Amino acid sequence: MTVVLAVAAVLGSGVTAGVLFAVALSVLPALFAMETGTYVYAHQLLGRNWDPTMPVIVLSSTLADGVLAVAADGVARPLFAVAAVLLLGVSGVSHLCNVPINRRVKAVTDPVVLPPDWEDPRPLWRRYHYLRTALAVLALTLNAAALTAI
Repeated sequence: MTVVLAVAAVLGSGVTAGVLFAVALSVLPALFAMETGTYVYAHQLLGRNWDPTMPVIVLSSTLADGVLAVAADGVARPLFAVAAVLLLGVSGVSHLCNVPINRRVKAVTDPVVLPPDWEDPRPLWRRYHYLRTALAVLALTLNAAALTAI
């Protein structure tokens, strides 16, 4: 059972790291190259499927790591524990930093006519995204190491 759960943790953290890395590598440069109104429209479209899906994947992987931090033996135990903390960090950065920015962008009703107090959120969103991407890649690395240590 421990091995099955560890494989699930590796897969979940791998999907998380992969999605976040792909966004950092490809989507963000494309969004930065866009005129502001086009960016707002694109950002609104991009989140439609990620917003309900990614929290489930991240939190399920965090839960799996948490269980493994208790159930595993030896060197795998602290590796799973730290991976759980890192994934919790991914979730925290997402919910406390990126999601509020997403909500502000989604609240724009007409991307052509931006509110007078509009500030381009891309630089700040990118910084938070890079942080959660790094946390996810580290969690994947630790999960993979822990799986090999079982």
